[in-house]
Amino acid sequence: MSNGPADVLVVDDDPDLREIVRMMLCDSGYQVRCAGNGKEAVEAVAKKMPAVVLLDMLMPVMDGWQVRAGAADPLWRSVPIVVVTAAEHAQARADQVSDVDDVLSKPFEMEDLLRVVARFSSRPPALIHDLELLSV
Repeated sequence: MSNGPADVLVVDDDPDLREIVRMMLCDSGYQVRCAGNGKEAVEAVAKKMPAVVLLDMLMPVMDGWQVRAGAADPLWRSVPIVVVTAAEHAQARADQVSDVDDVLSKPFEMEDLLRVVARFSSRPPALIHDLELLSV
């Protein structure tokens, strides 16, 4: 296990959302890579395995379902996948993808994003710890 920052792959076709999520996670101590579609995500995972993938479902080029169906590398299947979708029935959509670990419905609160990433990245970022101290 690495002592460095956990690597998070954010996969979404909305550049504004990618940037907001990237900034929030970076500010919380994560290393963040971004992909604008599923094809870019598969290429990013092939280069370096992330600690967790935040995967949008409805994207051009290759959507979230195709990412999961087309990812032949067995290591890819061991990466925690959090479906992040604005779909009306987010849980139902996520259930259509095998091996999904969690669902984050758009729009989401940044605290929820940080909690779900911390849960799968094996180390809580400082901001989550600070939020928990404030709520005591």
